[in-house]
Amino acid sequence: MLIGDVARRSGVSARMLRHYETLGLVRPTGRTVGGYREYRDEDIRRIFHVESLRSLGLSLRQVGRALEDPDFTPSALVGDLIRWTEDRLERDRELLERLHTVDATTPSGWPDVLRIVELMQRLDSPSASRRQQAVLAPAEDVPVPLELLAAAVLTESDPNVAGALRWALVRAGGDAVASLAPGARSDDVDVRLRAVRAIAVMTGPEADAVLADALGDPAVTVRGRAALAMGSRGSAAAVPMLVAMVVEGTSDVEAAEVLGTLALDPAAADPIMAALAGELAAPGAAPAVRMRLVQALAEMPAPAALAVLRPLVHDGDRAVALTAAALVGVLDSGPPSSPGPA
Repeated sequence: MLIGDVARRSGVSARMLRHYETLGLVRPTGRTVGGYREYRDEDIRRIFHVESLRSLGLSLRQVGRALEDPDFTPSALVGDLIRWTEDRLERDRELLERLHTVDATTPSGWPDVLRIVELMQRLDSPSASRRQQAVLAPAEDVPVPLELLAAAVLTESDPNVAGALRWALVRAGGDAVASLAPGARSDDVDVRLRAVRAIAVMTGPEADAVLADALGDPAVTVRGRAALAMGSRGSAAAVPMLVAMVVEGTSDVEAAEVLGTLALDPAAADPIMAALAGELAAPGAAPAVRMRLVQALAEMPAPAALAVLRPLVHDGDRAVALTAAALVGVLDSGPPSSPGPA
């Protein structure tokens, strides 16, 4: 078969076939009477072998080695190809996200595109102060796009920069919750926590729905942050987690304060007090746990707290008894009276 026929049937151009011959990858084993290249069946098979290996991402040099070196084993090379391909896909994914971000700003000209790209580069800076400055003082008064803010807040580890990003997200308006919600479902617990922290400062039914889902998160840090946010919004659904945070000592002071605010509602007070009293009376409760629970009672409305604290004045744990007695004395005395006129 002549080179033109091979090119038509194989889909490999005649120019590429000549290149393969120059490299020694595929040499036609026959010649016609007139001296033209003639490809035989084994040559055609080798062409398809070359094309198959190229389709896996091998360079022509690697293809030649694979076909000629009897000691060549594919396992290591295939492993390298997998890693290279994964790296390339990650770079392509990042590029696609950047392009979507630029597109979302609806630039009117190339200067707008260049300003957004500069902003993205500043947000990617290894310097936390430079990233924070990019959020708080965008160059040339270019507003930071919502999508870019959301992506940045989900990856930001510096607490100061993260705070600035959350502030900027709230100010940006728009559907920030929708941009952050995928982060709340991420496989990465740190990303989920960052998403919940950001959504916690937002209002509306969409934010409430994401936070309610986060109460069931497998990570205690995410559940706790969602419970603090939901409790601060007056949701009784957060009570079990908030009580658990007091018991476990996870942001227990903050959790107790939120429980105290919730307990101002008479409908929520009884369940909260029952939960705290139940944990205090639980068999085998550690002294440190019982002490945190007693201290949490100081945040509750006085009448409800006193009903639980008074019996504890005679508790077998001296530290618990002394703390309970001190709190009873404070709560019984009521708020200090205003000084009279001189």
